[in-house]
Parts: sequence; structure tokens; C-alpha cells
Amino acid sequence: MLTAATAQEWPQFRGPAGLGVAAPSAKPPVQFGPRDKVAWKTTLLPGHSSPVIAGDRIFLTASQPGTRKDAPLAKMVDEGGKLFTICLDRKTGKILWQREVPRPRLEMYQPTNSPASPSPVTDGTRVYVFFGDFGLLAYDFNGKETWRVPLGPFNNQNGHGSSPVLVDGMVVLLCDQDTDSYLIAVDAKTGKTRWKTPRPEVTRSYSTPGVMRTASGQTELIVPGAHMLTAYDAKTGEKLWWIGGLSWQPKSTPIIDGDTLYAHWWENGGENETVAVTPEFSTLLAKYDTDKDGRLSKAEVASDAPLTRGFANNDLGTDGYLDERDWSAYSARRSARNALLAVRPAGARGDLTDSPNILWRMQKYLPNVPSPLLYEGVLYLIKDGGILTAVDARSGKMLKQARLPGALDTYYASPVAAAGHVYLISQPGKLTVLKAGPEWEVVASADFEDEAYATPAIVGDAIYIRTRGALYCFR
Repeated sequence: MLTAATAQEWPQFRGPAGLGVAAPSAKPPVQFGPRDKVAWKTTLLPGHSSPVIAGDRIFLTASQPGTRKDAPLAKMVDEGGKLFTICLDRKTGKILWQREVPRPRLEMYQPTNSPASPSPVTDGTRVYVFFGDFGLLAYDFNGKETWRVPLGPFNNQNGHGSSPVLVDGMVVLLCDQDTDSYLIAVDAKTGKTRWKTPRPEVTRSYSTPGVMRTASGQTELIVPGAHMLTAYDAKTGEKLWWIGGLSWQPKSTPIIDGDTLYAHWWENGGENETVAVTPEFSTLLAKYDTDKDGRLSKAEVASDAPLTRGFANNDLGTDGYLDERDWSAYSARRSARNALLAVRPAGARGDLTDSPNILWRMQKYLPNVPSPLLYEGVLYLIKDGGILTAVDARSGKMLKQARLPGALDTYYASPVAAAGHVYLISQPGKLTVLKAGPEWEVVASADFEDEAYATPAIVGDAIYIRTRGALYCFR
């Protein structure tokens, strides 16, 4: 469990409780840039993980690229590359220690991803990290490894993005993939498995779970996954309730605000008004299954151009065949809807897909990767192209939508907030600072001239921004 002091800092992906909002006392600068108000700048190996902060320590992960080689599905692998956990001094930016992480395998990843994408999490005495090429590791603040839990190998074509979270003395990690998805909780002191819950109904996703404390005193893990939102009992891993009919491979973390939660899904095609109709698998077998083995090879569907083009992406088991599970997942992707949901579970159990527990939903103008930001009653959504939408959190009513001037880019980093301002940074490194509110307005901007995938961190009078090549502190 996080200490009170750590909870006021930036202990996990998106800071306290994963909300992206700094403590009320935080007062970071508004006007700053790579040559303005720089307290320090430290050159780093690349990585997409976001900095986490506790006490006088900053933690992140990185990868030393090896020889990049193309892999199937236009993915990448690094041959000979190394993985690292890094600790820096918060005041000076000096690297205090750097520990190489075992790398027993090389998994594919999307070119815009990284072998070091998941962010660390800290309880104020230890830091916990996850790498898809190894598993979980724990270190004390002096860099001594205290335990390791090898996990995988994983079947996730784009690489990993889910970050570990801490809840009630456990490190919880979402391991969604195209086959054998699961949610796991290990003891934070020992690394021993407390529970492991299979998720056979979902395929790959990149979300980080949220933690909801209910009025009855139960702690629920809120997990966005492929096509559904699911809640689990944090103590046992038992599945409690779920909402279906949602888009594929979500990336963002949910927002927990008291008894209400907000979560979103976006995928290409999910905004279409008409739901795509997919033929039954039995129909395909009757047409193409020449050897009558109940599955389809690429050679058997060679005359069907759409099936051939999407074959590798639909072959979830990577066995060279499409089976009924593969086709069911493909059908679900084609019929699912993008959505931003406001949900009040109120102790409900079972299927909530069509229940009044869903307060409102929104289908359009949603981000791909960045998580929404809830700040002072307003939800901020940053969509690729620099389209920023403000939504009233209580009603779902759109308040304002406009493009961010000079930052009409792709976005991976999630927005964060402090002292009446919202901070956003695009993939090419264009920083935008807003005056928060229903009629938000741009008050500052800067160009870091370097790619940015990590979400900024804010503690006290400082904001920390990681680009591909460096970590900056501005005060």
C-alpha cells in the first residue's frame, strides 16, 4: 500500500491513483521549454516508460537498441539489445544506479512501441518494473534486487504497454495477449503469487488497471480489455461484473472518481454507424475448408483477397490457421463500438452491458492511446491530429472542441494537470499548456524537437518530461 507521502508524489503511471492530477500544493511552471527554465537535463537511453517519483528518487526503464530487424506484420525485434531499470536523483538529475534486466527472449513490437514501455510503480521503499521480454522485478531504493518473477513468453504482436499497479500489498499486472490472457497479483514483499485469474474471453490490450474502493469496503480492480470492461475482487481475483460490446485492444487506464469510473475504447472502424456483418465460421468452412479439418489455411483462402490480407493479424494462435476462436475474435472486432463510458457500479454483479449503471456513453472524438484526464469536473480528450475535446463529466455533454495550434500531431502521452493548467505533449515533441476549464484556452507552447511518448510527471514546483533522448526537469 502506498504511504501518504508517496501518494502525494508521482508513484505510478499517471501519478497518484493513476489520475494524471498532481497534489493540490503542486505549482509547476507554465511557460518553459528545452532552453527555458531547465533545472536539469539528463541524457538517457530510449524508452517509452513514464517517470515515477518518490522522495528524492526518480525511476524509469530504458532499452539499449540492438540490431533492429523486421518481423512479421511489419513489427520489429531487437537482436543484441539490453534492458535497464534506472534511478536518478530528483534534485540534480544524476543517475544514481542503473541495473541491467535479464532478456531471455526477443518479442515483436510495433515500431512506435518499445521493449521498455510499461512504467514502474513504487511504494516509497521499493520500485517494481515489468518488461515483456522477462517479467516482473523489484528493487530497493539503493538498486538491490529483492525478487524477480519471470513471466511469459507472451503472444502480443505489438509488444506490451500495461504497467504494474500496487494495491493492498500486492503488485498487480494485466497480461492480456492473443492467447492465454490473465491478471496476476504477486506479494510486493516476496514476489510470490497471491492469485492469477485467466481471461480467456479477451485478446490483446495495453491498459493499466484502475483501483476502486467501494462503499462496502471492497477493493475492485477495474480492467479495460478487448471488447469489455471487467471488475475483479482485488483480494481474490474473482470476476465481479463486466460490460461488453466495446472496441478491440484498448490502451488507456480508467479514471476512478469516488463511486463513478470513466473508461474508453477506440479502434479503426469503431465509429461507424452501421455494424459490419461477418459470415458464420461454418459458412467459411463450407466454402474453403478443402481438407475438412475444421480450420482454414492461407492456401485454402487464397482466392479471398480480404481474408488473405488480414490472415496473419487474425491468426491469434500464430499457428498458420484460422480456427473458430480466431474468427469469433475477428467478428467481435468488426461489430464492436468505440466508447467513452461513465459507469457507477454501485455494488452490482454480473453483466452490466445494458444496465442503468452506465450513466452515459460517447462514441466519437475519442483518443487512440492517451487516457482521458478528469480535472475539476471536466474530461479532456486528445485525439490524433491535435483535436482536444472537453466534456462535462456528469452529463457527457461536449463543452468545447478545437485543434491545438501548432500541435496537429499524433499523441501517445496522456494529458496531466496541476494548479489550474493542463499539459499535453505530442509524439513529435510539441508541448501545449492550457488554462483549464470548460472553455479551455492555450496559454503556452514549446517545441522539444525530439519524440515524446512518455506521460509527464508533476511534483511540487517541478514538471518532468521525458523525450526519446533525455529526461528534463523544469522548475
